[in-house]
Amino acid sequence: MDLHILDHKLRVTSISKTGLQQYTHPLIKLIFLRNRTRCKFFSLTETPENYTVVLDEEGFKELQPSEHLQVEGSTWLPLNVVSNGNASSSSQAVGVTKIAKSVIAPLAEQHVSVFMLSTYQTDFILVREKDLSVVVETLVEEFNIFREEGGESVPVHSQDACNGLQRNSREGETAVKERHTLPKNVWVPHATVHPVLIPENQFCVMSLDPDTLPAIATTLIDVLFYSNSPKEGASVDQDMECIKFFSFSLIEGYVSLVMDTEAQRQFPADLLFTSSSGELWRMVRIGGQPLGFDECGIVAQISQPLADSDISAYYISTFSFDHALVPEEDIASVTEMLQAQRKETSS
Repeated sequence: MDLHILDHKLRVTSISKTGLQQYTHPLIKLIFLRNRTRCKFFSLTETPENYTVVLDEEGFKELQPSEHLQVEGSTWLPLNVVSNGNASSSSQAVGVTKIAKSVIAPLAEQHVSVFMLSTYQTDFILVREKDLSVVVETLVEEFNIFREEGGESVPVHSQDACNGLQRNSREGETAVKERHTLPKNVWVPHATVHPVLIPENQFCVMSLDPDTLPAIATTLIDVLFYSNSPKEGASVDQDMECIKFFSFSLIEGYVSLVMDTEAQRQFPADLLFTSSSGELWRMVRIGGQPLGFDECGIVAQISQPLADSDISAYYISTFSFDHALVPEEDIASVTEMLQAQRKETSS
């Protein structure tokens, strides 16, 4: 398999619900007027707490600093696993499950924090630019690694990581190890097991032809910026039956949408498309308190058991929490699996 380091430098940001009005115009520009920006990587995810916006440097220029905008301090690079020349999206188990053992777990062992963004088309693994040398050294035996530069795929070797790519700062690496003492080669059992919330919403993972975006503009703007259901702005507690979650990505010309079935009914059925099975998904939301960006092994903790059971999963990290989407027919077994995991770590 091939691992591609894509030619994007990304920032991870958060816009508060109360400050959304200040950013509505630049966000609409980034979604609908892509010819007027040079942004090639844009993702917007609404959760009950805030809006997470992941975008490249060109897109980031559109967001003016304010008290309502939080910016994670690192530059992130997106990685993408490619199999047989195509983005890794055709195996029986889809989503993060495919790369749990080959990418996610090894990086967790090496104390590399990842930020996941699954889309309808593929899965992006975001790593800090300063961690790239460790990433390459960790994965080079498993993958043919390429770095996208100006539309060309340039092979990357382990020595390149030592000589040409930015190396991990020793201080940063030491700080992470001290804060999150994950023994080498043992990551899940010793990592913090975060509480999970499993809301009742059914979710769809969908796409559309980007040329049809104008046809759904009114509906998309309404859902993203004016819908206040359910309990918008309220904190999530363990008794919440449904959760506000809507994700829109426009990455290198491909559109991906994740929404619940209530939101889906507002869109024209003939414009959105999903897999031939029309599968519905249930959410596992990870974290009781905001997770932060430094802890390692959170994605691995969820994706590894799903991979062991060959259960598909999309995984979307946000500024505060992580979210895994699993097939509805598997939610009972996933719930049981996670409960057993918590018992094991507490005993």
